[in-house]
Amino acid sequence: MELRIRNLSKTYANGVVALDRVTLTIPAGMFGLLGPNGAGKSTLMRILATLQECDSGSVFLDDIDVLDEKDEVRRMLGYLPQDFGVYPKVTAYELLDHFAQLKGVSNKARRREVVDGLLQQTNLWEVREQRLGTFSGGMRQRFGIAQALLGDPRLIIVDEPTAGLDPQERVRFHNLLSDIGEDRTVLLSTHIVSDVADLCANMAIINKGQVLLCGEPQDLIYGIEDYIWARVVTKQELPEFQKRYAVISTRLLSGRTLIHVYSEDDPGEGFEPARASLEDVYFATIAGRYNPAAGTC
Repeated sequence: MELRIRNLSKTYANGVVALDRVTLTIPAGMFGLLGPNGAGKSTLMRILATLQECDSGSVFLDDIDVLDEKDEVRRMLGYLPQDFGVYPKVTAYELLDHFAQLKGVSNKARRREVVDGLLQQTNLWEVREQRLGTFSGGMRQRFGIAQALLGDPRLIIVDEPTAGLDPQERVRFHNLLSDIGEDRTVLLSTHIVSDVADLCANMAIINKGQVLLCGEPQDLIYGIEDYIWARVVTKQELPEFQKRYAVISTRLLSGRTLIHVYSEDDPGEGFEPARASLEDVYFATIAGRYNPAAGTC
């Protein structure tokens, strides 16, 4: 199954251009859409989930016109939005059973089988009689995936699913997403680079409504590895280095500042070649320093 997005555009009434001729081809498996807050990711997710209209462009899920055949798309879609609300006084089992009825699983025995299976798959079986208002953030996100999996969808869209999760819950959620992404298309929208690095075989970087780069993460890293240089500087030295070099990232290291710069030649002054990462690809691309010909998105 393949999702094909062509020249998709959306401008809000206040003049903000959320999407500017976005073109992407999203194959089966895990696909990461990486970008900062306000990049247009959530607008794109809502349009693909048939919850918002675009101004122009086309979207096809295999032979299905996503923009015109919304009911058909919804039958094969699972969606976990960025803000997923629940009824706090209802148990996980009760609400998932209710969602299953809304999805058309009318047979009680079949519905019990489906709900039981999803609660076990998302590691929520032991807390199935617990009220959702008592769930942690990670438990609530896993419940969100459980409801998104109802109806055995062919396309699953998850929008910023790990934001705010502690490291342990993020690992659990990564494992869950990895499992469900083996036999369907999962579109993961996030601003967290490690989510894409850990999970996705294909990805795209989006900023200010435009797709800047796409491809396989390892290929993108390979393409930038000769251009990333590192050096430790003091806090006082940092502004001067930012003026003189294309500094793409900074982080603290033993009380000092480790900087990465993008340069096609050895910048000298104590810089050493750095082992490139997807984070370097992301920051260099967002900064406008790295824009290779990465093929058709």
